[in-house]
Amino acid sequence: MNTPPITTRKAVAAAIVANSFWGLSFMAARVAMNSAQIILILSHRFLLAFFVMSLLLLTPLGDCQLRGKPLLPLLLLGILEPVVYFFGEQYGILHSSTVFSGVMIALIPIVSTLAAIPILGEKPTLRQLFFSMLSVGGVIGIGLLTKNSGSLDWIGVVGLLIAVFSAVAYTLLSRSLSARYTPFERTYFMLGFGAIVFTVMAAWSVNGDIRAYIRPLEDRSYLLAILFLSICCSVIAFFLSGYSLTGLPVAKATVFANLTTVVSVFAGTVFLHEPFSLVGLLCCVLILVGIYGMQQSTHSSKIQKTELT
Repeated sequence: MNTPPITTRKAVAAAIVANSFWGLSFMAARVAMNSAQIILILSHRFLLAFFVMSLLLLTPLGDCQLRGKPLLPLLLLGILEPVVYFFGEQYGILHSSTVFSGVMIALIPIVSTLAAIPILGEKPTLRQLFFSMLSVGGVIGIGLLTKNSGSLDWIGVVGLLIAVFSAVAYTLLSRSLSARYTPFERTYFMLGFGAIVFTVMAAWSVNGDIRAYIRPLEDRSYLLAILFLSICCSVIAFFLSGYSLTGLPVAKATVFANLTTVVSVFAGTVFLHEPFSLVGLLCCVLILVGIYGMQQSTHSSKIQKTELT
């Protein structure tokens, strides 16, 4: 099946939807963690997501033609995201303060942009760097407004560094593979690899007790949370993220990651009745201005797509 051309407008829309879903994922994860451990949640989430993607193979949406293509790049993609990133992020957040973890994760767009210069030949302009840093500054500002819970130790620092660099490596690799692999192919392999790894670990955590593995799914709230995390935050969001990286330079695609903070803040205010201040609103405005300014700026060099074989 021939993939229709990806316009800038479509790529931007895809990035907005993907990161909006990820912004809402924090609420769903909170609900799920009331009924199960993290490893069970990850297993249920990615196993169901992979099942949905497999069903899509029977439809025109399943644009997957891997015959003759090397699988090693896709294997590396699956290792970086979701496996390595999720473990680094979870251990990092668990063993660090809220502010430190928030600041570290917010650095992913900046590090990705800088790394894309020597690796992909995508050189951002000073205007783009300014707007990217403006958006990151808004995220850091919101982090400083939150309660500084948790203590910082070396495990947290290492975990967050692993999360940051795995996310950067995933972004660059996904961008470089976009010339050869469709967004569906990249997403399908990622979710499949995540489903295998997390399910094996979940089975080990419950000592092979199938009843213990499926028990959380009997909770209606948990099941709804898993359905949202699987379909919206995994199948749709990961696909759209790969789609946006196919049509946008790294600098313009990754800045949308900061939109998750804005969405999570407003979702927490509206649905969880969390406090919200004028300073928080200003930080959200800075994030949105940074994202908008980045998209309005012109890239200083032609997009160079590198195929990894």
